[in-house]
Amino acid sequence: MFLLILSYKKPLAEVDRFVAEHRAFLERYYESGQFLLSGRKEPRTGGVIFANVESETELAEIIRQDPFCREQIADYEIIEFIPSMSAEHLSHLKET
Repeated sequence: MFLLILSYKKPLAEVDRFVAEHRAFLERYYESGQFLLSGRKEPRTGGVIFANVESETELAEIIRQDPFCREQIADYEIIEFIPSMSAEHLSHLKET
């Protein structure tokens, strides 16, 4: 599992021009089951995505499809982690 942290490097006016397209990108990966949770950082300096993918290489391919990447609006930090504890309703995400 991966935590993806986006940090905006352009003004919010530029970010806002691509929010609708970015949301469509997110929805595609929610439908595939690869994205589990996402949202903006507060203050609004970027966002966070929890991704359930096999590898960092796979996630890098996905990121390249994000309009925020294409337009060089955000930097991306990828953190891989192995879930070992969870709330009961998320127990299926833990590694055994």
